[in-house]
Amino acid sequence: MGLIHAELILKNPVSGAQMPVRALVDSGALLLCLPHHIALQLQLPELEKREVTLADGSHQLVPYVGPVEIRFANRRCFSGALLLGDTPLLGAVPMEDLDVLIHPARQELIVNPESPHIALAPVKRIHPASEIPCSTPMAPPLGTS
Repeated sequence: MGLIHAELILKNPVSGAQMPVRALVDSGALLLCLPHHIALQLQLPELEKREVTLADGSHQLVPYVGPVEIRFANRRCFSGALLLGDTPLLGAVPMEDLDVLIHPARQELIVNPESPHIALAPVKRIHPASEIPCSTPMAPPLGTS
């Protein structure tokens, strides 16, 4: 599979500044990464520094900015962003929040076809009683022995 890009709208929800970007879509990355010049144009304030592990295993301290609104098709989410690299990168966490998927045959980002009109946000998996692991006994409540 080759590189997949998507047309996104990024917006600073505080100042209202927004811009279209062509982002690399990488489900192997976790977060949204932006070049410094995009953060400057969107007037995104630095919230803190974060240590990141790069693909080569090295560590780097980078600015974390936000909030940033990410829009794709009929979806939007809010995220922070790491200032890193020279092209916008959309990682797995905002992809999950947007409820979008990589279509491998078409090599493009698509809205989840199982929820085409509104983003589906699973927050908890409900296990049938037969699937709940019970390998260790429960401890007695505090204060009882």
